[in-house]
Amino acid sequence: MKPTSKHRVRSVVMILASIIMLLPFYYIVVSTLKTTQEVSQHPLALPTHLYLDNYVRVFQENNILQSFLNTVYVTAGGVFFTVVIGALAAFPLVYSNTKGNKFMSLFLLGGFMVPVQASLIPLYLLMAKLRMIDTLTGLIILALPGAIFCSFMIQGYMRSIPIALFESAYLEGANLWQIFWKIIFPLLQPILVTTATFQTMGIWNDFMTPNIFINSPGKRTLVLTVYSALSEYSVDWPSFMTLSVIVIIPMVIFFLFAQKYLVKGLTMGSVK
Repeated sequence: MKPTSKHRVRSVVMILASIIMLLPFYYIVVSTLKTTQEVSQHPLALPTHLYLDNYVRVFQENNILQSFLNTVYVTAGGVFFTVVIGALAAFPLVYSNTKGNKFMSLFLLGGFMVPVQASLIPLYLLMAKLRMIDTLTGLIILALPGAIFCSFMIQGYMRSIPIALFESAYLEGANLWQIFWKIIFPLLQPILVTTATFQTMGIWNDFMTPNIFINSPGKRTLVLTVYSALSEYSVDWPSFMTLSVIVIIPMVIFFLFAQKYLVKGLTMGSVK
């Protein structure tokens, strides 16, 4: 099919928009490969030579490996529990149309609409009573409200699964637990990957929760390590940008691998 002028204009607009979106990322990456003087004199130019001292200094001054492992632990635990709990909650809300379940849907929707900032004080008091302040497990527990978001996304996809599968398995003698894990859950793979992708990016990049509930340097996440480059009166820009790249790169790689499942999960749930 021969491209029309409308298609050409649309392509040019999309290319320009992509360049604008990528420019900040380009600036950050290029700045980490320059000296401070070179960054100030030629901010957008390519480096004259490969300068890796910023990365060497960052790894020497910060426990990057420990922060990375802390972030992986919190992210993996938070994503696993939010996705599984969200799927378990969506199952009865979709296949059992009772007044109790309708009320529960409204209750969860109300909880989802409450901003986290409004509940920080009671959350802190609760976590203090549970002795979960300054623990990585506490960060996983604090990520569990994300299961509400997962539940609503999974419900939309689950409604596209023919109820005949549920009914035939029930008539064959399977109980609800077997129906969920052996029939429904495997069919949810696209939307599970989609929700897991959103949760991974949210938990990995979360700053507010670790900043409030983590005190020990050895339990910092990567985002908190980036924040350590900031002081009250000055900013160590080379360290700040280098640490930012270290935080961003794993998410970029993860998103490139997960994007096809992300699109599939979002589109398949809209078609019944």
